[in-house]
Amino acid sequence: MSPRSLTCFGALAALALGCAPAGPSVPAGLPGPLWSAVPAAVVDSTPRPSAATSGATQRAGALRLGPNDLLEITVFEAPELNRSVRVSGAGQISLPLLGEVSASGLTPRELEVALEATLRQRYIRDPHVSVEVSEMQSHAVSVVGAVTRPGVFQIRESRPLLELIALAGGLAPNAGESVIVARAPSVGAGEASAIEPGGGGGGGGAAAESMTISLRALLESGDQRHNVLVHPGDMVKVTPAGLVYVVGEVRKPGAFPLVRGPSLTVLQAIALGEGLGPKAARGRTIIIRTGPAGERVELPVNLGDVLAGRAVDVALQPQDVVFVPSSAAKAVTMGVVDALVRMVTLKGVF
Repeated sequence: MSPRSLTCFGALAALALGCAPAGPSVPAGLPGPLWSAVPAAVVDSTPRPSAATSGATQRAGALRLGPNDLLEITVFEAPELNRSVRVSGAGQISLPLLGEVSASGLTPRELEVALEATLRQRYIRDPHVSVEVSEMQSHAVSVVGAVTRPGVFQIRESRPLLELIALAGGLAPNAGESVIVARAPSVGAGEASAIEPGGGGGGGGAAAESMTISLRALLESGDQRHNVLVHPGDMVKVTPAGLVYVVGEVRKPGAFPLVRGPSLTVLQAIALGEGLGPKAARGRTIIIRTGPAGERVELPVNLGDVLAGRAVDVALQPQDVVFVPSSAAKAVTMGVVDALVRMVTLKGVF
């Protein structure tokens, strides 16, 4: 080898050795060259995770890690450190050499950067760490109310409202007029302004908010503002339809939902009860309605006039009671009506 070649080789060796970080001695049980001055060529040729293997990280990259999430930690320069770890209830993960590391509240990419910085400071000159989320347990969305399969669903990223309802099996037959999205604290702040706000918003940025969305607008309108994004930690509640009660001299007394669509009228409600009984006093039918202050209001209805077109077929409201008395009864007390309502309610429950 020529003197010039020896001089170049010595310079390169000195440069490589000069890059070795000052730190603790080689950890027991791990190969020395890995923790000392690794030649730059070796570091540069370390394979990076492919798009296929890092797909979960890319999908979950915008999410914050939380308790019970299961992570796959890969240190490409040191396979001995690869671990499947679950975030503890305190928000930490336990790794060899590094001990307890805080993970809760970080994105997977932020945790990668933190682990690389710690390894670089203590052990490896140029570490490359991959954090993949194999199980996301801290980002649950609850879908409750009038859906086919209420439950808790894990989502890796924000999803449109209609997708969450579809995950719950779609709307139940007794679905009402609206769906409520209750925001997790400090998530989606300001988004509720485009929709009708619920009762909980308006406070500081960390306060929980809720929004009420018309199901009819969500399903029939092309306006995507109604198909809001549901974030991990939110709760979706599809409100059940209000009930009207038809009791007294009808063939099938019962409680019937006010499903979405045109208003339910008195005659339609009686039709749901399979029509009037043989002793029905058509002229003395009453609607018992609960007022805003909880007071009861009695609205007399002459079914004969309604059937003849001489009177308006009154539209019913949630919790209305349509009572058709018997022609044999001289008078009926409110206690009797209450008892009839309780009977049809218990029949629906059991």
